[in-house]
Amino acid sequence: MLYLVSTPIGNLGDITLRALETLKGVDMVVSEDTRKTGMLLKHFEIKKPLMAFQEYNEQRVLPRVMALLREGKSVAVVTDAGSPAISDPGFVLVRAAIAENLPVTAIPGPTALIMAVVLSGLPVYSFTFHGFPPRKSVARRRLLETDRDSTYTQIFYESPYRVKAFLQDALAVLGDRPAALGNDLTKMFEAVWRGRISELITRLEKEPPRGEYTVVIAGAGADGSIPQPETDEDDEES
Repeated sequence: MLYLVSTPIGNLGDITLRALETLKGVDMVVSEDTRKTGMLLKHFEIKKPLMAFQEYNEQRVLPRVMALLREGKSVAVVTDAGSPAISDPGFVLVRAAIAENLPVTAIPGPTALIMAVVLSGLPVYSFTFHGFPPRKSVARRRLLETDRDSTYTQIFYESPYRVKAFLQDALAVLGDRPAALGNDLTKMFEAVWRGRISELITRLEKEPPRGEYTVVIAGAGADGSIPQPETDEDDEES
């Protein structure tokens, strides 16, 4: 069985009982960063063999993992933080296992994008997750253009080194929309900044970025207000 095991995005207390049980029971743990995973396992007194599985070596390591699964071994896939395959390694392995009708399941847990969007105060009825945007401005703006007219809330991951530049490109392409920045979610200095894109840029100029960011931007036409529920009178008028 292949298990996709979600791990804490910051606070170790967010690990689930099922995740711990799974990690204790598998034959092998495949990890994006074996050092970080090793510290996680040590904290919970779990001893398992580790194998590195990263974007740069996944094609080389894939046959080894598949061989274990074919033998009936159980393998857990974890990333540095959060859910495997969400802007992290795991997708290639899942697809390969499915193609051979090998059993796959997921152990759900913390995910920064969900936490950020529900704390943003922006509409959550429909949203689009883009992961990490391109590093260069021209490519970033091209990506932003594709959903410029979408009414869906937009979610991105960004590093502290590029978050200000990303917001500047978003302001140029999307206009000064309501937005939110989730920073170091679940950690000691967790923060969620809310405001117009221009206001968030100004704040980043005053407070140098640090840690990882989740950027949430309102869809086209959204003013950030809270929609009012329909009443019986509204039904009668219609």
